[in-house]
Amino acid sequence: MHIRKQGLRVNSEIKISKVRLIDETKSQVGVVSIQEAMNRAGEAGLDLVEVGPNSEPPVCRIMDYGKWLYRQKRKKRDANKAHQRHSRILKEIRLRPETEEHDLDIKLKHAREFLEKDYKVQFTIQFKGRQMLHKEIGFEIMERIENDLNEVGKVIQPSKMAGRRITLVLAPHK
Repeated sequence: MHIRKQGLRVNSEIKISKVRLIDETKSQVGVVSIQEAMNRAGEAGLDLVEVGPNSEPPVCRIMDYGKWLYRQKRKKRDANKAHQRHSRILKEIRLRPETEEHDLDIKLKHAREFLEKDYKVQFTIQFKGRQMLHKEIGFEIMERIENDLNEVGKVIQPSKMAGRRITLVLAPHK
């Protein structure tokens, strides 16, 4: 039994003499000749599609094949989108070494919300000029972030210095 790359055999591609027919209302008609099945599909203005090529006799259904293909592609695309969306998105929260306590609390609240929505969160502390002399302040802030968010997120990239910035990446617990 031959199945095309795009899908199933349709209309004139079906080369069997007798088929088990399912009409457009999804009710079983029974075993009929291929010509009668084609006539019924033509009267309904729909396609005759071989949905069960391996059964004896093969099962054919009267349906709108183009619409069915469109729905199948859309289901697959939507499933992929849902799966990819959260795993790829990385939310970045930027800080400075002199970020005030209240501002840090607000940023931690936002990070908690992102983690609860299954987003990854990257914290970045940017240093300017003489602030580089006090890198330990940045690492203390990152340590506080790790401790405050450890119940909703886990560290996937520990805090590290790269140039004039310290970064930390958290992912939600599974």
